[in-house]
Formats: sequence, structure tokens, C-alpha cells
Amino acid sequence: MYLKSKHVVYFMLFLGLSVRLFAQGKPVELTSPNGELKVSINLSDKIYYTVSGNKQELLTKNHLALNLKGAVLGNNPALVSVKKTKGEEVIKPYVSLKFSTVKNSYNDLLMTFKGNYAVEFRAFDDGIAYRFITSMKGDAAVMSEDFSINFPDNYLLHLQQSNSFKTAYEELYQHVESTSWKQTDKMANLPVLIDTKKQYKILISESDLSDYPGMFLQGTGNNGMEGVFPKAPLEFGPDGDRSQKILTSADYIAKTTGTRNFPWRYFVITKNDKQLLENTMTLKLASKSEIADPSWIKPGQASWEWWNDAAPFGPDVNFVSGYNLETYKYYIDFASRFGVKYIVMDEGWAKSTTDPYTPNPKVDVKELIRYGKTKGVDIILWLTWLTVHNNMDVFKTFHDWGIKGVKIDFMNRSDQWMVNYYENVVKEAAKYQIFVDFHGAFKPSGLEYKYPNLISYEGVRGLEQMGGCYPDNSIYLPFMRNAVGPMDFTPGAMIDMQPEVYRAARPNAAAIGTRVNQLALYVVFESGIQMLADNPTLYYRNPDCTEFITSVPTTWDETKALAAAAGEVVVVAKRKGGQWFIGGITNNREKTREIELDFDFLENGKTYTMTYFEDGINANRQAMDYRRKTVQVKAGDKITIKMARNGGWAAVLK
Repeated sequence: MYLKSKHVVYFMLFLGLSVRLFAQGKPVELTSPNGELKVSINLSDKIYYTVSGNKQELLTKNHLALNLKGAVLGNNPALVSVKKTKGEEVIKPYVSLKFSTVKNSYNDLLMTFKGNYAVEFRAFDDGIAYRFITSMKGDAAVMSEDFSINFPDNYLLHLQQSNSFKTAYEELYQHVESTSWKQTDKMANLPVLIDTKKQYKILISESDLSDYPGMFLQGTGNNGMEGVFPKAPLEFGPDGDRSQKILTSADYIAKTTGTRNFPWRYFVITKNDKQLLENTMTLKLASKSEIADPSWIKPGQASWEWWNDAAPFGPDVNFVSGYNLETYKYYIDFASRFGVKYIVMDEGWAKSTTDPYTPNPKVDVKELIRYGKTKGVDIILWLTWLTVHNNMDVFKTFHDWGIKGVKIDFMNRSDQWMVNYYENVVKEAAKYQIFVDFHGAFKPSGLEYKYPNLISYEGVRGLEQMGGCYPDNSIYLPFMRNAVGPMDFTPGAMIDMQPEVYRAARPNAAAIGTRVNQLALYVVFESGIQMLADNPTLYYRNPDCTEFITSVPTTWDETKALAAAAGEVVVVAKRKGGQWFIGGITNNREKTREIELDFDFLENGKTYTMTYFEDGINANRQAMDYRRKTVQVKAGDKITIKMARNGGWAAVLK
């Protein structure tokens, strides 16, 4: 439509041919740039599509529709035009969790239909995505959305299932045969990982989520799954000091503008589990940044007092520890000593959880801000989401105080109202150069690229779950939760135990798994803000571990998966500048796991000094046993590493 001269004739001929093919019942196909993946679209009573890899049908006879009040977009579709294009761009995310530069290549198919709507498909070398686009006057009420996919065989589904739409997204992963997932079973939140049991794995999630509810999935009882969505809330009532009850809901899932792009539904499709670790699909489909100059956003590590109950001890602690001025100064001193950028002041810094303007006099936040500045350490303050909602001008106040970031907690919903709340918060915080870490949060869905001051989300069964957080579950996180965006897991335990002897409670919090497993999490897991969850006293007593942890960057220039099997093992190498880090974690298995590492990713002609941590000979029983060693390596070298059960391996190469 915007092409010139002879290209117009060619384009119109192409459109006419494509429309006739559809009318004759022949599918239109879109393939990935490398030709391996293909989506075939058929039009009849609905818009049907089949996704294939290497000529093998992976998702078959799927269908899609958008059910508006007064019209169903996708029922008996009448095609007007078809447009195929190629996309090629370079994306440089400001908070680069995997790569500082991402090459985005895809083939695009835009189908425009009568009724003022279009469906756009994109094919990448590692996946397929689609979205609805509407161009209607006024507002539109979306009653429901049809996201229906079917499996040609019995697949294994890795799911995080919840009882209702109210969830903190911290449930354990379940592993369900697709033929046995009934419509009456618990639904699952995104992302979902599908093992076809043959060649491919498929990761399902969404991106560019805005002014629309997050999608959940439920089984159909007929070897398939379909999307389900929370209704839009209309009326709220009190529910304590940190939440609200939804008293009434609409009959629609969203009321939104009639002219808009709807969220992308995407499928990362991989033959090798390593590709799941390196995928950047959420980024490639997200909206561009709204922050013109993001240079004030400073990702980094933070010392956090909640997990260890603000309880430093020992001969160097000559004050009564707790949530008070002296203790927080101790945390600031620790952070300064090891080059940690931030401390987090969790619940208790304010006199009341509902009043963010009046600090607890025992804490004296303003004195701590002043003291932190002298030490090169800034402060992050915890808040409930409801307090922020009731006091949106708090960001100006915090900016005036000198606060750099906020941790906002307990949203536990992803209906349209709450999705809009997220965006309103990060937009307002950005005005005053404050970054945001959402806890009690749904998974990343692209807002973190539209507003890069959103540097992390929880939405994970993390270390705060204590004995409920164990490596057999956490080993899925790099392939699922962290594969779609940043994840605030809060690692760093210095008291480590194997599961059969685990006993722990704050202030003596502990983790299941080996000490080296905890070190490796700083390399394997990705977050713009990475916590040091344990007691500074214990970090001081383990200086070699602490020096390694605090040397690990939170943003990366390059990521290379070295070994990967979902549910079993991850080994990944990441580069920042001229320095490489390697992290490996494994599950609870009877025998020590051995992995051969190939250093072909190193620059030729250079010799690197590699300092590494490995599980000790007794780590299968005494999880805190480890060894620290230094060797020389170069490109082309190979070594065999060993990991105990629930163990790890961690290294830095200079």
C-alpha cells in the first residue's frame, strides 16, 4: 500500500493470488528464515494453523479468535489482503540479561480481514508468534480470547499450576502427560514447557502485554490446551493492609481501545535444550523503550536483610542487631567492602506499612541514605502494592530523599486492572529515576523492555521458601521462568544442606543443595537486581565465596549454553567485557554428574586464568564441602567437571 511504481503491480498480484489460494482452501505458509519451522494457516469457519518443525507436525489444527462484545474476530473470516515481509534489526537492550546485542531476523505474514482486524504471524529460527491487530473506533470489550492448541501425540507438559487467578506464581512445577490433563484439573500460568518426547521442546509465553490480562492455560481433556483469562475487576473491598478483595467483576476480560495491537502469543521451538537458555523471544516481541536516556538505571547486587532476619553477630558486632540504625549501617559497610551497589530495607523501615512517608524512628532512613552515600551504597525500599497505589506521589518523595529503587510486593494478580497498575507504576517511577523490582508478581511479559527501570520480577519459587525450594524444582527455572525474563530468586545461602538433613529457620536460614550450587546460581540465574540473601557475618567468614559472588555481573554481553537438559543439568558460560564466568547446577541424583566442558568459546591465542569452585568429595552428604582451584585454559581445551547431587560448579576466567 505504501510501495511505489512497478512494485505496486507485483504486490497487488501477490495479494490477489494469495486471497484466491485461501478461497480455494489451500493453506498459506510462513517459514522461518532457515526454513526449519513452518506455520500453515487455513481459513474456514475459523482461523486454523498448524506448526511444524522439519516437516514434523508439532501443534496441529490450532485455532484462534478474539471474542468482542457484538463480534467474534476469527469466526467465518473474510480475507481482504495478505502481506509478507522480512524483518531484520539489531536490538541493544539497556538491561542486557543474556546479550548486549541481539540480532532479530524473522519472516512476517500480515492477514487483514473484513471487520477491521488483522492477524500477524512471525516465524523466527527458534519459534513462531502471532497477535491480533484491530482498527475500530471507540472502545472494545473483549469477552474472551480463543487460544486453542492441539497435540498430535502424547506430550509431557511442565506446568506451574494454581488453584485460582489469585496467585504469587510460586507453586512447584508439575509434570503432566498431555492426554491426562483434564479441563477440571488445575490451570497453569505461563510459561509452559512442552516436551514432544521426540526431537523438539516448545516454550509457550506472551510478550508486549499491555492493557490486557495475563493468559493462563487449562487442559481440554482431549490432548490439548486452551487459554483462560481473569475477568476485569470492577469493585474492590478491604483485605488487610496490603491487598484488596475483588467484590464484583465484569463479564469481559478487558475493556480497551478499539485500535491497538494485542499481546503476542509465542512458541519458542528448539531441538536442543541449550537454545531455551539462549532464547530472547520476549525481547524480540516487546515494545521499544519509552525511556529516552536510561543511563540513570543501574543494575547490580544488593545485600538483603529479610532472609537472615537482620541478625549479624560475632565479635565485630558490638550492638544489639535487628531492624535498627546500627544494623543497617553494618549492612552498608559490608556492601561497601565488597563493591555491592545496594542494600534492601524490607518490611519495618517505615513506621506503618500504609504510610510510606514516615520512617521508623529506630531505623532513621534519611541518616542511612546519607551514610550510604559516603560509602558508595544506595538504598532500595520495600512497599506493598496497595500503599503505592494509594500514594503514587511517593516516587517524588523518594527521589527527593535519594532513594534509587523500590521493591513492591503482594500484587498476586494479573487481571487487566493489575497489568495496568504495573505499567502505571514503572512509568511514574521512571519520571523520578527510580527503578522497580516487583515481588508477588506475574512473569515478565515485555514491560521490562518498554520501561527498563523495571529491572526484575519475583514470580518464582525462590530461596525465601526455605525447605520448599530445592534443586529438583529450581533446575527447571533456566528453561522456563528465567527463559522469559528477569527473575529475583534471592540466592546466596552460606548454610547449605542436603534434603534429608534439612532443618532451618530465620535467623539461621539455609538452602537445600551444595555451597557451590549457591555460587553458580549467580551466573546461571538472570536478574537486573541480584540479592545477597544471607547474613553479612557469614559472608565475612567465607571470603573466597563472597569475593566470587560479588564479582559476578548482573548484565552480560554474551551467553553460551555449554550443557543443558531440562530438569537435569545446566552449564552456561557468560561474558562481560573480556571476562567469562561459568555456572553449572544439577538435580538430586544418586551419583556424581560428570560433564565435559569445551572451551571453544574463548578467544583464540589467549590464555586465561580460571579460578573455579567444585563440590568437595563429601558434598553428597555434607553440602558445605567444596574446593577452590586455579588452572590455565585456552580455546580448544577440554576438561571434565564433577557435580554432587544438588550440586554445582562455578568459575571465573580472566
